Amino acid sequence: MKNTQKGVGLVEVLVALVLLSVAVLGFVALQVRAMGASVEAGMNVQASNVARDLAERMRVNRGGLADYAKNSATDDCATSFCDAAKMAKYDFRQVESRASNLGMSMDVLNCQGSTLVRKCIYVAWEGTTATNGTGSPNCTNGTAYVPNAKCIIIEVYNYGS
Repeated sequence: MKNTQKGVGLVEVLVALVLLSVAVLGFVALQVRAMGASVEAGMNVQASNVARDLAERMRVNRGGLADYAKNSATDDCATSFCDAAKMAKYDFRQVESRASNLGMSMDVLNCQGSTLVRKCIYVAWEGTTATNGTGSPNCTNGTAYVPNAKCIIIEVYNYGS
């Protein structure tokens, strides 16, 4: 009996390899997306820790609540006595330095969209500015996050009416 199907087995093997390579490429794409999501989640956790650190410092120093903002103060409250305002500036500088080491920016601004005067801590990374609609690219536009913004906002405390 004469065999007339020479090379058909090779075609079947090639088709199977193409299907396998498509499946492997799909798996690789899934892994790349998962790694990107993991990095983003890590940045969210680090930003939350930075914001929580400053929020706790603000909770302890209620007298200096209005003074938590970007500043150029040079007082070293770790080695000398400071009043509430100087301590607030020192605390902000300490936490801002930590955020900067992580590649993040931060600011303490009045919260948007509330009838009460509240402070919010903005922490941003990867090109987003820690602003409430005054920088570019902003973290928020009024009370809504800007699409694709890389930032978090934590509401802290009332400090006036």
